[in-house]
Amino acid sequence: MLPRKSPYADWFEVEVLPHESLLRSWIAKRFGGYCEVDDVVQESYSRVLRAKMRGSVRAPKALLFTTARNIALDILRKKKKIPFETMANDELTDVLDDCEAVEEAVARDQELEVLTEAVQALPDRCRRVFTLRKVDGLSQPEIARELGISVHTVSAQLTTGARKCSTYVRKKLAKEHR
Repeated sequence: MLPRKSPYADWFEVEVLPHESLLRSWIAKRFGGYCEVDDVVQESYSRVLRAKMRGSVRAPKALLFTTARNIALDILRKKKKIPFETMANDELTDVLDDCEAVEEAVARDQELEVLTEAVQALPDRCRRVFTLRKVDGLSQPEIARELGISVHTVSAQLTTGARKCSTYVRKKLAKEHR
């Protein structure tokens, strides 16, 4: 845990710690038989905090869950056991497929990290709408009620978010493959 004098302690308590019970149950449901939940949670906290120390973290919950998934997958790769049936039901992403090679899974994992960066780069309202829809699974009317905006605005923000994320990912992956 962070010392109370740390400038990041309040941020961590408000933005990250409230998701602990959901994170623990999510990890246990998907990876519990293959890795230690406590280890994944602690390493996730460490990486998310380091990301915050390096700069702005716009979607802490999304980053926390993506980081935890990546850590669990790394553990599985090291053990050379990949639980396809567990991963097939993963509502956050379809990371692995029965016919994928490990190299393809790693590439998809890297693409997901770029997508997370893209979502974090969205303008605040757009990111909030996009996260509520894609991560939390809320319907457009539910998002409209929660944010006090029209369903049309939600739809427009989702379209904008998808377009900006797509452009960001394309540019980033093109740059990395040069």
